[in-house]
Amino acid sequence: MVPLFQAMRPHQWIKNLLVLAALVFSEHLFQPGYLLRGTIAFILFCLISSAVYLLNDIRDVENDRLHPVKKNRPIAAGRLSVSTSAVAATIIGAAVLWAGFQISRPFGAVLVFYGVLNVAYSFHLKNVVILDVLIIAVGFLLRAAAGALAIEVEISSWFILCTMLLALFVAIVKRRQEIILLEDSAVDHRRILNEYTPQFLDQMIAIVTAGALVSYALYTMSAEVTQKLGTPYLNITVLFVIYGLLRYLYLVYTKNQGGDPTSTILRDPPLLVNSGLWLATVIALLYIK
Repeated sequence: MVPLFQAMRPHQWIKNLLVLAALVFSEHLFQPGYLLRGTIAFILFCLISSAVYLLNDIRDVENDRLHPVKKNRPIAAGRLSVSTSAVAATIIGAAVLWAGFQISRPFGAVLVFYGVLNVAYSFHLKNVVILDVLIIAVGFLLRAAAGALAIEVEISSWFILCTMLLALFVAIVKRRQEIILLEDSAVDHRRILNEYTPQFLDQMIAIVTAGALVSYALYTMSAEVTQKLGTPYLNITVLFVIYGLLRYLYLVYTKNQGGDPTSTILRDPPLLVNSGLWLATVIALLYIK
């Protein structure tokens, strides 16, 4: 059971906290009914993403054995059989989809689309240049949208844009670091890396970083958002976003991190503190009036 749990990558579940974004920004965070539905949605996304990880590791088992880090994953290392992984992924996926439709049809439909998109990514679309990183970003967007559908609230178009660009930023950085880390063996591990160069990815990072920062700043200063959230001071949080982006780029370009976004964030105290301060400030501005 331990290898199976490891293969489900619980350390990656932090990504699914985005499901709770709508709960926070709709000002329903401390209402039990909304909190329960949001928490269930978060758990279901954790499980469906784990099912996708299992399928992805089955598909990439040979390539993972060539990777200096991924070769230690349970399936690639031989500690978990392919058949056991396939059965577990099927059972988890079916149970999650059933539970998702019990919450609401739209939420269940998003879970289905997320699963299908990620399976298509694992088997083919990850080898299509630019589209591969866009699909990763769409996965984060679906998390945010699903969270809103689960508690039946609207989600701002500005928030959708910010989520998309920030997720794209992380995905592009990950591609760059894979090339840097794997060097001449990069293509052997992931064929799509042959279509990228560090210089091209640096240009993409610069564009997306600027876009993400500007879109978040405009979101916080939008008259529509100010009126809806009831506070004109959300733009204070722009400082935390600026620091977070610059700190992440510092870790990428001077410490050669960023290949595993989750580990990069969780192992960097300044980023964790900054994220905590951003969240605390947002909650204070929205809930203490």
